[in-house]
Amino acid sequence: MKLTILGCHSATPRWDANPTSQVLDVKGHLFLIDCGEGTQIQLRRFKIKFARIKHIFISHLHGDHFFGLVGLISTFRLLGRKSELHIYGPKGIKEVITLQLKLGDSWTNYPLLFHELDSKVPQLLFEDEKVSVTTIPLKHRVYTNGFLFQEKAGERELNVEKAKALKVEMSYFRKIKQGEDGVSSDGAIVPNAEITIDPPTPKSYAYCSDTEYFPQIIPQITNVTALYHEATFLEKDHHLAIKTKHATAKEAASIAKNAKVDMLILGHYSGRYPGKEEFRKEALQIFENVELAEDGKVFEL
Repeated sequence: MKLTILGCHSATPRWDANPTSQVLDVKGHLFLIDCGEGTQIQLRRFKIKFARIKHIFISHLHGDHFFGLVGLISTFRLLGRKSELHIYGPKGIKEVITLQLKLGDSWTNYPLLFHELDSKVPQLLFEDEKVSVTTIPLKHRVYTNGFLFQEKAGERELNVEKAKALKVEMSYFRKIKQGEDGVSSDGAIVPNAEITIDPPTPKSYAYCSDTEYFPQIIPQITNVTALYHEATFLEKDHHLAIKTKHATAKEAASIAKNAKVDMLILGHYSGRYPGKEEFRKEALQIFENVELAEDGKVFEL
């Protein structure tokens, strides 16, 4: 599971501060999470293949999280895309995107499929044999969701040499990987644990931006491998966080600590601050494993 930060800043974009967008590479899927202005430029900058993006998840309809979407959709058309593109986002996203395409007479030449959301409880959006994606209802000025990406446990790894030594029939190898016991050439049952190795522990990633301090999400994100949580403000400006329904670095760290996550990634910084290190210092007072999102930074989870 690899996370690439394309942009991690709030409000207006600058040449050195891109609005929110991320790419999560997990088990063969390349998921785009939010699509702020300039996202497609960042995709090119970091050499991410457009054709691999088949699912885009939009948290809410504030511009710094989706103003780059119609441009990316149009570029896919110009590049001759044929495969389906799935857009998951709040109710209204289909109307705003299709209106722009209609007025510009630039309909896509590929299937563009919208999945509009309005549920206030977690909702399964995507699932296959490798991964699932579920909404994390958040609390912001408009209807907003985070997203929980969860790997599924892989098959057990077969210890081929041990299996051969115990004369396990090769015809059982596939079922053994799926957890069943083996059978030797003389008919003896060979316990699965003796000839297999546990698969890697499944990874999980919780994306939470934008939201006020909202501890109701803790049960859903408990024990995730990594949590990205907005930290628009420092605690000294807590009054602004309350006013705008955003969170502080301290509040993000409190969520991480109580959810017992492995790692906290801070982002969505307000441009009022000259640097980011103060966000880390504030969060470290509460939670010990804190990372700062940076445009172009890659996290191997």
